[in-house]
Amino acid sequence: MSKVFVLDTEKRPLNPIHSAQARQLLRNKKAAVFRRFPFTIILKESRPDASVSELRLKIDPGAKVTGIALVNDSTGEVVFAAELKHRGFAIRDAINSRRQLRRGRRARKTRYRQPRLLNRTRPPGWLPPSLQSRVDNIKTLVDKLRRFAPITAISQELVRFDMQLMRNPDIQGNEYQQGTLQGFETREYLLEKWNRECAYCGIKDIPLQIEHIHPRAKGGSNSITNLTLSCEKCNIKKGTKDIKEFLKKDPSRQELILKQSKRPLADAAAVNTTRFALLNALKATGLTVETGSGGLTKFNRSQQNLSKTHWLDAACVGKSTPILNIKGIKPLLITANGHGTRQMCGTDRFGFPTRHRTNKQIHFGFQTGDIIKAIVTNGKKVGVYIGRVLCRATGSFDISTNAGRVSGISHKYCSPIHKKDGYSYAF
Repeated sequence: MSKVFVLDTEKRPLNPIHSAQARQLLRNKKAAVFRRFPFTIILKESRPDASVSELRLKIDPGAKVTGIALVNDSTGEVVFAAELKHRGFAIRDAINSRRQLRRGRRARKTRYRQPRLLNRTRPPGWLPPSLQSRVDNIKTLVDKLRRFAPITAISQELVRFDMQLMRNPDIQGNEYQQGTLQGFETREYLLEKWNRECAYCGIKDIPLQIEHIHPRAKGGSNSITNLTLSCEKCNIKKGTKDIKEFLKKDPSRQELILKQSKRPLADAAAVNTTRFALLNALKATGLTVETGSGGLTKFNRSQQNLSKTHWLDAACVGKSTPILNIKGIKPLLITANGHGTRQMCGTDRFGFPTRHRTNKQIHFGFQTGDIIKAIVTNGKKVGVYIGRVLCRATGSFDISTNAGRVSGISHKYCSPIHKKDGYSYAF
């Protein structure tokens, strides 16, 4: 379990503490729960002179999941870890569905909004909504953690793979080719690109070797577009043969390999597109921002024999990485769900109106998506229920609990635990 964040009565962040200390403070009524996710307590006294250890926030951005870790640089202790699951692909699918509905209605000569062509201008630094959401999700979490912890520096994995280095291996010859990072950038990129299998026979779960598609002996280069992965057997069998000669009996695989070698890695492309937008957002916080590549992250992780997870990758980002102490850390799993739709008129699959929503979302102080606790003292549903609420204007709520959905709970029995913020949380 990660440590518990602590604020004093003036909401100044103090050093995070062990969960046992937090329980004792709550039991002795010296503190109260300030926030459930991430769990934060607020003291009932001011501590302006308390000594505070500086923490570094480390971020490993990903196309689907971003790793977050809070590290004490002086001790190497990881005090908090989280994995943030993005909804970029859901946004992309929603935009595609909306576009298809509108096109369908125009084709059928039914009621529709006029198409927009060149009557809109995009501001500098514009990103598609599916990519912008990734930047916004990370920025939201960074702002949240800065309110709860004494963060003084940030480390970001700026590029998953150093594309310029892999295209031109001599760009920084001695540092990369003969230094401690030798081969880490290229190997990690190839493992992702070729799905961790031999390009020639498709075998998996064995040691793979980096192989030149067009052999060096016949003028092939060290460019990333000329490299693939092969098992030892295929590598020896191919030798210095050209791929056309080696796979002359299997032209379809030959064509597939040549096409895949020139194709960029999709997830890496998404991360590379948003990297500088995220970097600018982090620099706007006014904190010192350190950057590093994915090859350096893997090198740091392998040097400390750590398993590959998103939050451990984040903890290993950058040259500032100390010897890490990860004992007892369990990451908070955060999923971006959004705040729902702003569409007032719901349609069926053909685009015809079927339902209408009201402007009012808050009923009796609650809104759909809040996490609440309901203590029912009489009636057929006596008991304690904790979960997300579905609100109605009548005051009769439904609660989604781990055991299932409970209907017809009066708002009078409900008390809020965590207000809806567009994210869901789990351990």
